[in-house]
Amino acid sequence: MTDDATLGPEPEAEETRTTPADGELLGLIDRLAALLDRSDLTELEVEAGGTGLVLRKPEASAASAAMATIDPARTASSAPTQVATHAAGGVPDAPVTERPAVRAPLTGIFYASPAPGSAPYVQVGGEVAVGQVIGLIEAMKLFNEIKSDLAGRVVKVVAESGALVKAKQALIEVEPL
Repeated sequence: MTDDATLGPEPEAEETRTTPADGELLGLIDRLAALLDRSDLTELEVEAGGTGLVLRKPEASAASAAMATIDPARTASSAPTQVATHAAGGVPDAPVTERPAVRAPLTGIFYASPAPGSAPYVQVGGEVAVGQVIGLIEAMKLFNEIKSDLAGRVVKVVAESGALVKAKQALIEVEPL
């Protein structure tokens, strides 16, 4: 004989839901990111209880990803929109100029299409106009349409659909026509 307490429906897959606490956490992350942007720091690490968070400026992430020493004279003379990279042998490559990008106006979960299984708002190679919706960001249980402030051809979709994006993070890169 089986115990009725052990029988029952299969546990359902856990859905991703935002709670008011998530909204507060996303707001805190936005404030910490703004603090990092205004400071001379390249990285900010915060720990509270068992939770840790590390925020890095994009140039700090690129530098640590290269895992190479950087020539201080070269980086001091670089323009702010350029990143000096080094090959594995330590030989400097040509500076890479950042493309214009449509950036996230707020922190939240990015969705590239209006519904699961539907076509994305924009694709690489497609054209985008000023005011055109390029995606959605869910924050505090609200879906916010993200509209392009640039016109041109989409070169790269940076943000992954369903992933957390933070304010001012590039969502798509655009090549002006």
